[in-house]
Amino acid sequence: MAETTAPAISPAVILDPSGGSNQVRVRAYNERLVMSLVRRHGELSKAEIARRSGLSAQTVTVIMRALEADGLLIRGEPTRGKVGQPSIPMRLNPDAVYSFGVKIGRRSAELAVMDFVGQVRLQVRRIYAYPMPDDILSFIIDGIAELEGQLTDEQRQRIAGIGIATPFELWNWAAEVGAPQFDMDRWRGVDLQREVARRVGHPVFLQNDATSACAAELVFGLGQRYPDFIYFFIGSFIGGGVVLNSALFSGRTGTAGAIGPLPVQGRDGRTVQLLKIASIFVLENHLRARGIDPRPLWYSPDDWIDFGELLETWIQDTAAALAQALVAAASVIDFSAAVIDGGFPAWVRQRIVIATRAALDRHDLQGVIMPEILEGEAGSQARTIGAASLPLFARYLLDQNVLFKETA
Repeated sequence: MAETTAPAISPAVILDPSGGSNQVRVRAYNERLVMSLVRRHGELSKAEIARRSGLSAQTVTVIMRALEADGLLIRGEPTRGKVGQPSIPMRLNPDAVYSFGVKIGRRSAELAVMDFVGQVRLQVRRIYAYPMPDDILSFIIDGIAELEGQLTDEQRQRIAGIGIATPFELWNWAAEVGAPQFDMDRWRGVDLQREVARRVGHPVFLQNDATSACAAELVFGLGQRYPDFIYFFIGSFIGGGVVLNSALFSGRTGTAGAIGPLPVQGRDGRTVQLLKIASIFVLENHLRARGIDPRPLWYSPDDWIDFGELLETWIQDTAAALAQALVAAASVIDFSAAVIDGGFPAWVRQRIVIATRAALDRHDLQGVIMPEILEGEAGSQARTIGAASLPLFARYLLDQNVLFKETA
């Protein structure tokens, strides 16, 4: 696949409201540009950064010296074999910045500390029958205190903020997950972002959970190689996202790529929404109807047991529904890839992807350019990682790829 490069950006195009060049803002943007290029490519030399960014070699040298002095960039091994001095690539310092990521699901919540290059360092998890506002607030506040207690003073000073990934309008679909509507209605009017911000000393950012998962795949997964893809994350309910030109596309109302309401045909031929087939709550209900305890689905997303025939039936139904959704999506936009991930082990994801490819063979694809069907790389922690990336992009990197709201 051809290598993509950042467009040339001239500092002169960034102006203050009065029409004059704002040198402070220019420097901040250019620093973010340099760090974003280094993050995307792993490590880069000064010459490579200058070529990809359009900045002058002198400007890049000044910026990289400043970033190295601040501990944000560290030197890699010199590259020899060319005329002149060896080239010294620079990469992000994993220990330079940390952030908290919170994932709120309909059956479980996670809180993690992530470093500057997307590695989860510490985490805590809680499962429940359904989420309630007071319990979630306690989990976040107590969990932050617990994890901060495991960090050094220096690490705590390097925390950029807290990102929260949560389903919007949690009171919807209460019946599907077996939650009393009266209890779930308590989420109406709750501003979780503001409530957390009132109780902690860090900036707080909020994003939809499926969008956060898509952002994690874009930033730390297949997005490095595929500039355009449609993304499916199968959680309690399936959600997703759309990536175009290496940026999340949110659409006019911010709901582009929600994919759950897509109409598909079920095994009985009736048309239903995609989420009513390709969601984990459907498998949970099948298990419960057979008298099988479904709680192992939520203990750890990476440690499912094989439920045999019931699991295989759910996988085949999910794949058939995903195939229909993919044909519809590919008929509108010629995505280079379709990425499938979810809150389950890698072996389940692999079976769903294989079954989806097989299901596509049963469709009339004349005139449709199908994307590559790929397994996600972010994995079951995609929503947590995506949440934790929000403060990093807000403070240190170009945030065009991650959409968020902030409460300081």
